[in-house]
Amino acid sequence: MNQTDLADTLQTKLMPVDQQLKSRLQDKYQRLGEGLSNHGESTHLNDIYTELYITEGGSGEVNNEHEVRQIETVSRRPETQETPINCNDIFKPSEQDKPIRTVLTKGVAGIGKTVSVQKFILDWTEGKANQDVHFIFPLPFRELNLIQKHLSLVGLLNHLHTETKELKSADYEDYKVMFIFDGLDECRLRLDFQNNQCLSDVTESASVDVLLTNLIKGNLFPSALLWITSRPAAANQIPPECVHQLTEVRGFNDPQKEEYFRKRIKDQSLADRIITHIRSSRSLFIMCHIPVFCWISATVLERMMGEAESAEIPKTLTQMFTHFLIFQTKLKTQKYDGKYEIDPDQAKKTILSLGKLAFEQLEKGNLIFYEKDLKESGIDVREGSVYSGVCTQIFREEFGLQLGKVFSFVHLSIQEFLAALFKLLSFSEQNTGLRNVFRSSMISLLKREVDNALQSENGHWDLFLRFLLGLSLESNQTLLQDLLRKTVSSSDINQETAAYIKQKIRKNRSPEKSINLFHCLNELNDRSLEQEVQTYLSRTDVSRLSGVSLSSAQWSALVFVLLNSEEDLDEFILSKYDRSEECLLRLLPVIKASRKIDLSYCRITQKGCAALISALRSNPSHLTELNLSDNTPGDSGVKLLSALLEDPHCKLEKLQLCYCSFGEEGCAALISALRSNSSHLTELDLSCNKPGDSGVKLLSALLEDPHCKLKKLELRSCSIEEEGCAALISALRSNSSHLTELDLRGNKPGDSGVKLLSALLKDPHCKLKKLYI
Repeated sequence: MNQTDLADTLQTKLMPVDQQLKSRLQDKYQRLGEGLSNHGESTHLNDIYTELYITEGGSGEVNNEHEVRQIETVSRRPETQETPINCNDIFKPSEQDKPIRTVLTKGVAGIGKTVSVQKFILDWTEGKANQDVHFIFPLPFRELNLIQKHLSLVGLLNHLHTETKELKSADYEDYKVMFIFDGLDECRLRLDFQNNQCLSDVTESASVDVLLTNLIKGNLFPSALLWITSRPAAANQIPPECVHQLTEVRGFNDPQKEEYFRKRIKDQSLADRIITHIRSSRSLFIMCHIPVFCWISATVLERMMGEAESAEIPKTLTQMFTHFLIFQTKLKTQKYDGKYEIDPDQAKKTILSLGKLAFEQLEKGNLIFYEKDLKESGIDVREGSVYSGVCTQIFREEFGLQLGKVFSFVHLSIQEFLAALFKLLSFSEQNTGLRNVFRSSMISLLKREVDNALQSENGHWDLFLRFLLGLSLESNQTLLQDLLRKTVSSSDINQETAAYIKQKIRKNRSPEKSINLFHCLNELNDRSLEQEVQTYLSRTDVSRLSGVSLSSAQWSALVFVLLNSEEDLDEFILSKYDRSEECLLRLLPVIKASRKIDLSYCRITQKGCAALISALRSNPSHLTELNLSDNTPGDSGVKLLSALLEDPHCKLEKLQLCYCSFGEEGCAALISALRSNSSHLTELDLSCNKPGDSGVKLLSALLEDPHCKLKKLELRSCSIEEEGCAALISALRSNSSHLTELDLRGNKPGDSGVKLLSALLKDPHCKLKKLYI
């Protein structure tokens, strides 16, 4: 049989299975259940889909911050710095790269990973993209968790995608197949890549976790393509050597946020007003990087700003989520009774049950729940289905799964909000005694939760605490009066809580740890610390903090203000604040959020350099320019810097180390690092140090390296003599050198060096355009 006949035979065999699979997947994925529309219908995905900002690469570091903090960090990152990638192109290699087998896509909860998967599959079923792939098999972890029995890979596919029963096991080798594993963070299987048995036969039975580890390692079905999605904290479960492409879903960038609201809200003048309001609140605007939060905001603001609602328009997260909850309970009665009035007892029972589930599962770190989880929280599974019908936009039951029921809140932040509300409602129910006793108990509760959040290493309770404190305000409790029956707070409780938080800020030496506490103060409407530091920032002095002695709390407030201002942090200049090492150490969270860092003339020693490098290593790909000139890091500081430059994720393009008190030892470490990862650096200033002839020879060898992209090199007053000059000129004669500008002023090249330099400029291979001697 010739090749054409073979292809025709494969196509004939493929068509019925292919068409059935595509038809079923298209039917399943073409609609987006974006909460609940007026008629209880979903929206067509293609009508509302807004292209998400997906980037190639990224650091392999595990980020232990709360995901909202990660979103705040991303919101300050200029888009031009990243390489955007279209969702349908994630398996397409760059020109010289090897084929990609496994793609791992990271992203915080609700950022759009599952919607990206949905769009990818829909475009394939509609013939719009990736038509070279014969079969795409979605295998979401929330469904794989339910499979208890041993199956072969073929058996697993037959079980979840029944169309494949028409195929024989040998047929799979003839086709291009893709598996999509959505929601690694939801996996409750033990993925033991080191100790699980090795499996290579697609017909051999094993537990699901063994099938998965062997698929991912490439032992099983090595020709298959794999796409795995995960929240950041769970992504490191996959061994790095098994991942050929790392991508990250960044959600909506600023123009995409506006595009979403204009698509979602038909009245364009109302859409404009909503966008203006969202932009006026920094915390709301940042959260709109998350598509689900855009939908929550649109749901609330379209109603409040489009109708004759007399309530204050939400400006904080707690206010937004409180109104969202009220609207959902109103929707419930409208849907079932045709009325708007809320039955307080039924609403309270529903919210308490869902809140208990939210809180208990938040403690366990679960975002999806099975029947056994509902039972543990005292919810009958039939009640769970009723709740998902009553509060469709808050709590949902996933339909279309073949193996059992799966429930979830529509976003982690809603789970955190309901968990905080449950804590408050439970306290209200349990404490009905005298006012003084009640007041004391309430303050103790809030202080205890502040302490709990601070003790959490990964910021797990950060947003829960913000919501709890926001809900402790009398104004927010008034909105929920049908649930609470009575307010459980007062202004003096809020003031004492705020004072306790400020005390924690003063004691906490880490400004980064304090950032969430400032968000908490905002929820309590206390901005006194921020206002104190704003007076210093408004000074017109060259160094705004010169001569000022800030307290620990004020330094933390300064970090918070700078990180949450609309001021462009693309370039950070330390001397604008104070020329001191203390200022560097205090403002590290702001510094590491910047792409260009100028620390020149700031009395920075090896200690400051060590702290700086430690901070930058958490996200080395962010930094493009660093100026450490006229400081004293010395050889030891430059060695630490060299370790950063060796990181394959480092994208530094410009490095200035003029007058940095290092010699041959520091220079050797620096050149060694640049040789191992030199493809990005284009400008280097080593002036007024003592690299010696040995250092200059190493530098010359670097210039001859074809991977070296240096275009500008400054070596003023580096004690370079004839021998070093000759080595440099030899390197510049090579075809590999990209150098166009060289500064050798203040050295001693001697007559022979000057002659060599003159001859060099006449050499047709020499790319130098500017030479200073």
